[in-house]
Amino acid sequence: MKKIFSNLTFQVLIAIALGITVGSVFPGFAPNAKLISQSFINMISMLIAPIIFLTIVLGIAHMGDMKKVGRVGGKALLYFEVVTTLAIIIGMLVANLVKPGQGVQVAEGDVNKIKTYTEQAGEINWADFFAHIIPHNIFESFAKGDILQILFFAILFGYGLSKMGENGQSLLGTFDKISKVLFNIMKVVMRIAPLGAFGGMAYSVGTYGLHTLLPMAKLMGAVYLTCFLFIFVVLNAICRYFKFSLWQYLKYIRQEILIVLGTSSSESVLPSMMQKMEAIGCKKSVVGLVIPTGYSFNLDGTAIYLSMAVIFLCQVFNINLSIGQQISVLAVLMVTSKGAAGVTGSGFIVLASTLTALKIMPVEHIAILLGVDRFMSEARAITNMIGNGIAAIVIAKSEQEFDEDKYLLAIRPANIERNEAELP
Repeated sequence: MKKIFSNLTFQVLIAIALGITVGSVFPGFAPNAKLISQSFINMISMLIAPIIFLTIVLGIAHMGDMKKVGRVGGKALLYFEVVTTLAIIIGMLVANLVKPGQGVQVAEGDVNKIKTYTEQAGEINWADFFAHIIPHNIFESFAKGDILQILFFAILFGYGLSKMGENGQSLLGTFDKISKVLFNIMKVVMRIAPLGAFGGMAYSVGTYGLHTLLPMAKLMGAVYLTCFLFIFVVLNAICRYFKFSLWQYLKYIRQEILIVLGTSSSESVLPSMMQKMEAIGCKKSVVGLVIPTGYSFNLDGTAIYLSMAVIFLCQVFNINLSIGQQISVLAVLMVTSKGAAGVTGSGFIVLASTLTALKIMPVEHIAILLGVDRFMSEARAITNMIGNGIAAIVIAKSEQEFDEDKYLLAIRPANIERNEAELP
C-alpha cells in the first residue's frame, strides 16, 4: 500500500480528481488554485532555459560536426511540417464529417476579453518571426525564457566550444556537472507535481464551471476524438514504420501525460521529457535539438484544434466553405500555426490571425470559444508532448543515434515503476 501511495502517477491521478471536486464545490477557490498551479509551472520554467542550453551545448560539442547538426535540424523541421500538415488535414476532415457546429445555438462571447488576442494576431509577421530567433541580448532571452533564441545561441556556443579541442574539455566537464545538478533539482520539483495538477484542474473547473461545457460538448468530443485517432493511427503508424512500440512509449511517459492533463501545459514536463528521451535511447545531441524545436514547430494537437475550430465557427455561423476555401484554410494554417510559437494564448492568437488572413468571418466570433478553450487545452498539450517525444526517437533512429539496448531496458515495467516511485 505504501508503494502505491508513494507512486507519483497515482498521486497525480488523485490530485486531478480532487481538483475537479474542489473546483465544482468551491468555485471561489479558483484564484488560489491558479496561484498553486502557476507556482509549479514557474518552478519548471526556471529550469527550462539552462537545461536546454546545456543539453544542446554538450551534445554539439561532443558531436563536433556542424554538418551533422544541420542535417539533424533539417530532418526535424521537415518531419514537423509533414506531420503537422497531416494533423491539420485530419482535423478538417473530422470536423466536416462530425459537424460539431451544426445546430449549435450559442450566446455571443465577450468580445472585450479577446481584444488582446486579436491585437497580437495583427502583429504576427512571418519575416519578423524568423528575425526574432536571433537574440540582440542573450541575457534577456534567458530572462524571458525564449526557447528559440536560446536554441540559436546554444548551437553557436556549442560550435565554438567544439573548436577549442582539448582546451575546452575543462569547460565541458563543468557544464556536465551543472547539467546533472539541474536535473537533480528537477527531480525535487517533480515531487510537487500533484499540487500543480490539483491547482490547474481546480482553477479550470472553478473558473469556467462544468456547466459551460454542455453547449460545446460536441466540439470538445470531436477534438478529443481526433487527437485520440491522430495518436493511435497516424503516430502509431510512424512508430511501427520505425520499429518501436507506441504503447510501450506511452506507458514510459505516463507520468508526464498525467501532469500535462492536470496543468494544461506541455512546458511543465519539457525538462523531464528531455531527460526521458535520453534515457530511452536517444543521443543527447538529438534530444537537445529536436525537443526544444518541436515545442515551437511540432504542435500536432494545436494544429488539430485550430483546423477544427475554424470549421466549427463556420458551421455555427452558417458559412459554407468551398473545397478551394478549405484548401486556403489549410495553407494559411500551415504558416500561422508556427507564427505564434511560445506566445501565451497562442491558440487564440493563431486562430485570430488565421481568420484575419482568410476574411471569411468577423474575428470577434472566436469569443464564443473562450469558455471551453481551457478544457480542450489538455488534449492539445498532451498530443503536442507525445508527438515531440516520437519525433525525437524517429530522428535519432534515422541518424543511427538511437541505443536499442537502452530502449529495451527503459520500457521494462519494473524499471518504469521503480523510477516513478523513488524519491529524489
